[in-house]
Amino acid sequence: MPPIATRAAGPSEAQAAASDEILVQRAVDGDVGAFRSLITRHAPLMRAYLTRILRSHADADDVLQETFVIAWRKLSTLRDQSHARAWLMQIATRRAFSHLGKPHRETELSDGYTSTSQDPELSAIRNAQLRALSATLDALPDNQRQCWLLREVAGLSYQDIADTMHISTGQARGNLARARANITIRMEGWR
Repeated sequence: MPPIATRAAGPSEAQAAASDEILVQRAVDGDVGAFRSLITRHAPLMRAYLTRILRSHADADDVLQETFVIAWRKLSTLRDQSHARAWLMQIATRRAFSHLGKPHRETELSDGYTSTSQDPELSAIRNAQLRALSATLDALPDNQRQCWLLREVAGLSYQDIADTMHISTGQARGNLARARANITIRMEGWR
């Protein structure tokens, strides 16, 4: 795999504006810059998603790196090149859940949420809301939590969620509806 993180220059304007499908086609043909553009485009969302699952920034970064190495090696196997994000999320999800079964670092996310608000009272309220949401998500069954994260954090379609989790679209919709209902009930005091 090419040294992606060592190059300081970002993607060109043309690559930044190109669709995922075009970037995948170029990357399959060996264009490292096109692959770098895909990474630049999708890494922040994927890192947030992985951090939520793994509850560790370091573990999320490790899994994200593994995901991109696998993606680079298997890019030519992507059937629908316009669904690169969903494909990358599938790889990341599999790697994350595989990683959960391994012994890993003890450094979990702290409850030290930060806010950009200058008002300490609003910051305290926002941080308490985020802790409550985090606890609520932790209390959900795994299938509901994963559906919610894939939809609300990763922004995947119901079909992409179903494909990622190897369930039907109806099951994905049902899991997401139950997750949303549970979250609404548990977060009632924060309305």
